Amino acid sequence: MIQGKHLIEKRQTGLSFIGLIFILALLAVFVLLAAKVAPTVVEYMSIKKAIHSVKLLGGSVKEMQVSFDKQADVGYISAIQGRDLVFDKSDSGTEISFAYTKKIALVGPASLLLEYEGTTAKDAPKQKKVE
Repeated sequence: MIQGKHLIEKRQTGLSFIGLIFILALLAVFVLLAAKVAPTVVEYMSIKKAIHSVKLLGGSVKEMQVSFDKQADVGYISAIQGRDLVFDKSDSGTEISFAYTKKIALVGPASLLLEYEGTTAKDAPKQKKVE
């Protein structure tokens, strides 16, 4: 009886080799996905910074578009151009907004569609949508 109890206590616990492979595969998928999405997020943040600085410089709509294009060249922004920006006159001045999508190919026919939007308006939502 003591010998049977001793065998039960020595039973191994932990992660099996198959479980380890499965977890590593999941981790690899998440790392790959993050590596593909990260550059688009960096570009989105650069666009937001550029439109805020363009708004501070002011000027006509054409001048602001040209200023954005110059900042886009320096900041490696290729998703949108100055002509894609939307300018709205408000009581507090000119508000600048943008919206665009990025499609990232994953595997075969599967792809990831990211919808980005932003504005210089204080009361507008500042969310990026991921679908």
